[in-house]
Amino acid sequence: MTELGKLLIVDDEKVALKNLEHVMKKEGYAVTATGSGAQALAYLEKESFDLVLTDLRMEKVDGMQILKKCRESYPDIEVILITGYATLDSAVESMKQGAFYYIAKPFRLDEVRKVVHEAMEKIRLRRENRLLREQLEGMQGRVRIITQDAQMLRLLDLARQIAPTDCNVLISGESGTGKELFARFIHHHSQRQGGPFLAVNCGAFNEELLANELFGHMKGAYTGAQADKPGLLEAASGGSLFLDEVTEMSPAMQVKLLRVVQEREVLRLGATRSITVDVRFIAATNRDIQEAVKNGALRQDLYFRLNVVALQVPPLAGRREDIPLLAYHFLKKYAAIMKREVNEIAFEALALLKGYDYPGNVRELENIIERGVAIATGPVLSPAHLPDDLRELAIRTFRRKEGRLPSLEEQEREYIQWVLQETRGNQTLAAQILGIDRVSLWRKLKRYRLEGGEEGG
Repeated sequence: MTELGKLLIVDDEKVALKNLEHVMKKEGYAVTATGSGAQALAYLEKESFDLVLTDLRMEKVDGMQILKKCRESYPDIEVILITGYATLDSAVESMKQGAFYYIAKPFRLDEVRKVVHEAMEKIRLRRENRLLREQLEGMQGRVRIITQDAQMLRLLDLARQIAPTDCNVLISGESGTGKELFARFIHHHSQRQGGPFLAVNCGAFNEELLANELFGHMKGAYTGAQADKPGLLEAASGGSLFLDEVTEMSPAMQVKLLRVVQEREVLRLGATRSITVDVRFIAATNRDIQEAVKNGALRQDLYFRLNVVALQVPPLAGRREDIPLLAYHFLKKYAAIMKREVNEIAFEALALLKGYDYPGNVRELENIIERGVAIATGPVLSPAHLPDDLRELAIRTFRRKEGRLPSLEEQEREYIQWVLQETRGNQTLAAQILGIDRVSLWRKLKRYRLEGGEEGG
């Protein structure tokens, strides 16, 4: 794309087409001009444009058909309609169909310049917002994994160490722990960082669809295959392919994938000749890998090919000191996206966040903070902005203690002790967080023989 943008101008009136082309080129836009609606559709298939400026009434393929095609297949392209047959009905219909603007002939060139400029400004803002979201997600020229946890830092050191070696990697961990982020981190620190990073969730497709997604197809390979389509294995050549939930692949698909990993060749569906590919494989699963191999969910030979280096990402509950760090990261992210002046998390809210076990891990914490920012009415995110079930601690996950499940009394004692530590022994504040009065708290402290701290704060 040029600095100002790329325009497609369509008008079957030669004089109007020539004038528009001249003016837009003079403004600094890269312009493709045609007098045929059918030719315009062909251009749209071959090239990428920012804006289409089209006459409404043309033979065979008219402006409304071009608008409809853009909305269906190229939703990022803005469309401006121009017509000498302007009526209120046609104007309303074009705007309903998603046109940016509707200009009646005869038009002033200054008016066209202004409308095109406004449309390009809308496109620029949309791109800036998209870039901002990517930056806030830590993906702007570098991959950020936010942690101060010793185990995570060791894992990052290992990932950084093996990244340039080009070996395959198998990442395991609960859902929401950031396995794809680790995969991106490895890709970014590898010699393939200039190449593509593509990801596919192997559990999201049935066998037939996954085969088409990974291997692609030739024209006529099946009903509806109207053109050749490269698969992700081809598209990722020169870069990395992230196979998420690899243990959800069918045994037959695992055999096909094994051949690609071994031979570095891909055979599209319906093809007779293989295509050489150069891909680094990074796979992930939320299952116990050894158990998956043992019960046949993951073929042993594929496991050995993928598991050159293994990374085990810990659950968020196992790295609690990262919770405030991540909470503030997400607070900043969603305050910027939603344009809200929320910049602080109340102490009581932070205590609740740190006490929760997060069965959904980092993804769940992010959702909690996003919701909080959306409903916050001031600069501070308070307990009132957290979900009811978290605030009331009605839903918690309980992990095994020395190989057995802890009793309710043990859980209550441990939690009361933790809240007192977090409130620096302030019984009034601790009772508020626990949702009980100070007398009830005093009885529990006596029953569990816990140090009570101060009565007020």
